[in-house]
Amino acid sequence: METTNNLLINILPFTFPVKEQDFTFQTEQKEGFCPIHKGDLEGLIEDYFSKEELVQTEWLYSDFSLPKDGEVSIRVDLTKSVHFASHYYRYLIRSYFKEIADIIHLNFTNEIEVWFKAPQQPDKRYNIYNKFTLKVQHKRVSDGPELVVSFDGTSKVLVQSIKDLVDFPTDNFKWVNCNGELHWYKYMPPHFKQDTSKLFPVVSNKLKPFFGIIFDKPDFTNRYPKYKNILENFYEAHLNNVDFRNIIPIPEDGFLKVEHDNILKISDDSAQLQFGTSLGTEPKYDLMKFGPYKPIHQNNVYFFFIYHTPDKDLAVKKLYNFFIKGFPVQKDADHFEYVFPNMADFIHQPFHIEATGNIGFDSIETAVETVDNAIRNTKRSEDIKYLAIFVSPVSKFEKDPAKLNIYYRIKETLLKHGISSQVVYKEHIFSKSFNYFLPNIETAILAKLGGIPWRLNRTVSSELIVGIGAFYSTTRKSRFLGSAFCFNNEGIFENFNCFLSNDTDTLAGSIRKAVMKFLIDHEKADRLIIHFYKDISKNEITPIINILHKLNLDIPVIIVTVNKTESKGLIAFDLDSEGKFMPVSGTIVKVGPFEYLLYNNTRYTDKSVINGKEYHFPIKISFSSSQPLLLKNPLLIQELTDQVYQFSRMYWKSVSQQNLPVTICYPEMVA
Repeated sequence: METTNNLLINILPFTFPVKEQDFTFQTEQKEGFCPIHKGDLEGLIEDYFSKEELVQTEWLYSDFSLPKDGEVSIRVDLTKSVHFASHYYRYLIRSYFKEIADIIHLNFTNEIEVWFKAPQQPDKRYNIYNKFTLKVQHKRVSDGPELVVSFDGTSKVLVQSIKDLVDFPTDNFKWVNCNGELHWYKYMPPHFKQDTSKLFPVVSNKLKPFFGIIFDKPDFTNRYPKYKNILENFYEAHLNNVDFRNIIPIPEDGFLKVEHDNILKISDDSAQLQFGTSLGTEPKYDLMKFGPYKPIHQNNVYFFFIYHTPDKDLAVKKLYNFFIKGFPVQKDADHFEYVFPNMADFIHQPFHIEATGNIGFDSIETAVETVDNAIRNTKRSEDIKYLAIFVSPVSKFEKDPAKLNIYYRIKETLLKHGISSQVVYKEHIFSKSFNYFLPNIETAILAKLGGIPWRLNRTVSSELIVGIGAFYSTTRKSRFLGSAFCFNNEGIFENFNCFLSNDTDTLAGSIRKAVMKFLIDHEKADRLIIHFYKDISKNEITPIINILHKLNLDIPVIIVTVNKTESKGLIAFDLDSEGKFMPVSGTIVKVGPFEYLLYNNTRYTDKSVINGKEYHFPIKISFSSSQPLLLKNPLLIQELTDQVYQFSRMYWKSVSQQNLPVTICYPEMVA
């Protein structure tokens, strides 16, 4: 695979403004005061605080102000007390931006978030703000302190103040702009209500229906040039000046060029896939050329449609023709060219569409009941594999949970009767680019019927890999975990489970069952690898370690944290990519001890054709182990990173490579 070597990352290394500084400290915390552990000041504080005071507290507190007359101060070496130094730099940066930002906010990790009004304001009902986060860190990619500057997208703030919103249900407010500061309305300090004309609600999805504001749709365009341009403009406008360098001495040449030693790549054969008749790298082309790795085992396959009755003559008929004939493009008045084949040729499976088995429902409200009755009262042959095509009249972006859940309730009904299903959204069928949807739809159908579209071209290795993904249910106000168990690197799962996120014992118990089954099949286990959707906590890992001890298994547990959301905080740009800036697929950028950015996308070479949805931002992965010394081995890190990349290639709901491995996204779907 090609390599990306000329990378720019959104980090500004800086030197210590001062190495030593006098600060005043007290033993009680007050608002605006920062904590420092007393151990960081050992040898400095004993003359200023009594033994009793130091015994009773682990922390001292400072507001960073210069000592006033009569106050006792302590000189702190900021190069040694780096945690305290980071708080001090945040204080300096926050003070600087208080004078120039439209809105300033400390986010949930206490990093500084600054908002600036966007140049273009297309709607008079609200103002749009560009949001930036400034994060201080130490020795992650350089030899000293660093400032990470990230663009966090945009937010809307109503131009109507709370004073203007008479008799409004205020429990719908979340964040409010209080004279340039963001406060959560529920916990907003009372003194702000002295003048409610200066309180402006941030537009949340909950507020949008009240004001007729449409919901935002995901941006599937190439975001790399836009983000790079916005970050560089922010740097030039607010950081590249004498005033800012007086407090944070950043370099004059801008963002950091990544050192070659911090740029890695996945193994050359990690991107190779085995199809039916040949090896390939890009499923969106190679599946059609070489056929599926394993066609469907069942020879008799029947489809039937489920649809809203008004959609039968147009949407359903159109989709039927695409499946039977392929996708046509009109070349001239008398000729069509089929740019995508019929489904039987694409998935290598003869099939019959059983018109008498189709199910139409007259209203969305009665859809589930109608389908359930029809399925119960239809006799089907045991020698035939059935699959339902659900033409959904509900948009994928529908915000009404009751309407959105209709598909899942119908899917549940079908699964109870052993019938797989595939949803096709009605509005997509009429798109001129529906030929790009068809490969994804038909690949998913192939996999749901038991075929294997492609597999990794790797020697099969036997090891227990557990994937843990999460899903937050807004209706139940609970987070659920899904788990998936895989016994090799083929991406074929042996078992799935689901449970509440705080039920760590059940999680450990499900892993115990998987380990036992693995030992029966393979006699021994060398290690347990867990792909976790976030940093795993002590409460989550301890029951797992205890289970292994009870089984007398002294094997290492390696945790690969795969952050579920794309990395916007850290992004590297490829300066050699002719303006598109997305690094080559398989590029790995070291961004801290055992922390990496991994680029999973379809830019395999400079000649790769990349669709808008395929410009993925990187995912952030990190490693920890019950035996930390193992992680000192760079070959192991390479192997584990390759494995994450390989599992991202095994997503059979699309012919485009995903940025998340199936060990994370499949359990999330289960949850």
